[in-house]
Amino acid sequence: MFFTSLVILASLLAINFLRYTLWIPYRIQAHFRKQGIGGPGYRPMFGNAAEVRRLMAEAVSKPMALDHKILPRAFPIYHKWSAMHGKPFLYWFGAKPRLVLTDTAMIKEVLMNTSGPFERIESNPVLKELLGSEGLMELRGEEWDLHRRICNLALNMEQVKAWVPKMVDSTEKMLEKWEEIKDGRDELEINVHEHLHKLSADIISRTVFGSSYEEGKRIFKLQEKQIHHASVALKFVNIPLFRFLPTVANRERWRLVKEVRESIRRIIENNSRKGEKSRNLLSLLMSSYLNHKGEEERLEIGGIIDDCKTFYFAGKETSAIGLTWALVLLAMHQDWQVKAREEVSRVWRDNQYPSANSLGELKTIHMILNETLRLYTPVTLLMRQTCEAVKLGGIDIPSKTQLVLPIMATNRDPDIWGEDADMFNPQRFSEPRKHLAAFFPWGLGPRICVGQNLAMVEVKIALSMIIRRYSFALSPSYQHAPIMKLTVQPQYGAQLLFKKVTI
Repeated sequence: MFFTSLVILASLLAINFLRYTLWIPYRIQAHFRKQGIGGPGYRPMFGNAAEVRRLMAEAVSKPMALDHKILPRAFPIYHKWSAMHGKPFLYWFGAKPRLVLTDTAMIKEVLMNTSGPFERIESNPVLKELLGSEGLMELRGEEWDLHRRICNLALNMEQVKAWVPKMVDSTEKMLEKWEEIKDGRDELEINVHEHLHKLSADIISRTVFGSSYEEGKRIFKLQEKQIHHASVALKFVNIPLFRFLPTVANRERWRLVKEVRESIRRIIENNSRKGEKSRNLLSLLMSSYLNHKGEEERLEIGGIIDDCKTFYFAGKETSAIGLTWALVLLAMHQDWQVKAREEVSRVWRDNQYPSANSLGELKTIHMILNETLRLYTPVTLLMRQTCEAVKLGGIDIPSKTQLVLPIMATNRDPDIWGEDADMFNPQRFSEPRKHLAAFFPWGLGPRICVGQNLAMVEVKIALSMIIRRYSFALSPSYQHAPIMKLTVQPQYGAQLLFKKVTI
């Protein structure tokens, strides 16, 4: 009897396995092909994951010209498969179908829909360890609504402007450090990628936690190791329960998760004991607020810790990467560097440092930063998932289909931006874009990046202060090699030569 039951159970498991790894994927693939949507064929169990890894490895092994045609290197799967199979196309990550959409009307409908058939997909467990499972990035429904309301209040533009003196002070300290390194020489070579990460880390530490980079340095170092683990994990299909095995890599991951959480908890406790009065972001997140019903609401400590994880990682990474590429682009395009410097001198006049009220006058700087985000967007894509069968742009899409919204590809589509889509031309942002989904580096809709104001103000201040003090060009040692590693980074650093400007 026991043996018979065991055989029946094994048979049911085998049938279920075959159903989810063979019958359903091939049926979905046939469904899309009938609608004229092709793509690399489904491979049982693992889908196209091995091909993705191969294409990425090949792409980063090749040098590229000193131009902005970075799609083949930073987003090779889109570059190759869209050319082979057209747009949209379908590929597979394990047994999960991924439909790549570039039509701006479809993208807008997916991202702007607040209560329809599209939902945020479940993150890879290792990525969730980096960003937290109880914070803004992962929550849904009423819990997400609460976190979003409080984060919006804590990061409104007036509050961000109040942090401008801290941002100025952090940037000034970095520039003083550069002068020490320069040591009286006419020219200074700096790998700005490294220095700007430290600058962004210091600004995030001081505005979010009221501490300095030195105090938060341990968390940043731990998160750098977590980024490595997440980058590796995202290239492989998640095998259930594997992450619970006591392998060397898993034990290291567990240690990192524990130490990051404990470090943030200590900062929170210290903040509470000090009775922080500077209204840093942490103190605002810990405060209670009245909702529309007049009821008091506040975040739980676990949610605050996970929100802090996100601000530590995303806040530092986005600003540092954006500022790095802005400096590289202005080093490559000296005419725009001159225009930006002239604007900064005109807006600041005799003031040594920028003020919060003058930031809106930096129109050229704003155009340069938008064009930087267009060409070198930190995140190459966004993803959503259908939670029911839906018709989108004439395509019948089954439930549980993952939707890939390729920001980097849409940002350089000639049909949207013209034949010069791969060229650096900030002037294209002199007028507002006509279609929301043509340019969405911060996302779109209800889940648009909550830290957008903070990041843009931070980068405007730092870029303005650097450009007023120095002229800069690419170093002969610079290799133009954008690479996707959670964010789009310079593979070999960003070495620039700086000279003091006399104003």
